[in-house]
Amino acid sequence: MFTNDQRQQERTGKYGTPRLQYLQELVIQFQNTSDDETKEKILGNLANFAYDPYNYNFLHQLNVLELFMDCMTEPSEKLVEFGVGGICNSCADPANAAIVTECGGIPLIIQCLSSPVRNTVNSAIGALYYVCNDSNKEEVLKPEVVDLIKRYAAAEEVSVSFSNLAKAFLDKHLSWN
Repeated sequence: MFTNDQRQQERTGKYGTPRLQYLQELVIQFQNTSDDETKEKILGNLANFAYDPYNYNFLHQLNVLELFMDCMTEPSEKLVEFGVGGICNSCADPANAAIVTECGGIPLIIQCLSSPVRNTVNSAIGALYYVCNDSNKEEVLKPEVVDLIKRYAAAEEVSVSFSNLAKAFLDKHLSWN
C-alpha cells in the first residue's frame, strides 16, 4: 500500500526511525559490506521501497537509482535481478525514468532481457515499458530489442507474464500484429 506522511508517522511511531534515515542506513550498510548475501538482501529491500512513490524523493537524495544501475553490471544474478527490479519499480514515475535514461540505464536494461532469471526479464520488460518515450525510442526500439520482445509476446505457453508484459510494451510503443 502506498504511504503518505500521516500513515508513515503512525507506522514509525514516536521513537521510530524516519524513512530517509532508514533508507540512508540501508545504503550505507550496502556500501560497507563485502558479503554478497547481505548486499542482495539490502538491495532487495531498497527495490521494494522503490515501489512506493512516497519514497521517490528519498531515493533521489540518496542516489539509489544510480546504485540500482551499478548493481545491474555485477556478476551476481541476484544483484542484477534486484537492481533492474528497483529500476522497474521506480520508473512508473517519469522523473525517475528520466534519471535512468540520463545515466545510461537503457543499455543496462536491454542487457537484462537476455537474463536466465525470469524476474530479471520481467522487470526489464516493465522498465523498458516505462522509460521508452519519444526522446529515446531509437535507443530502445532497436530491431534486435523489438524482435526479442515480439518473441516474448508470442511465448504464452512458456510464460504468461513475459507474454503479457511484452504485449503491453508492443501495444504502447509499436503497431504490431
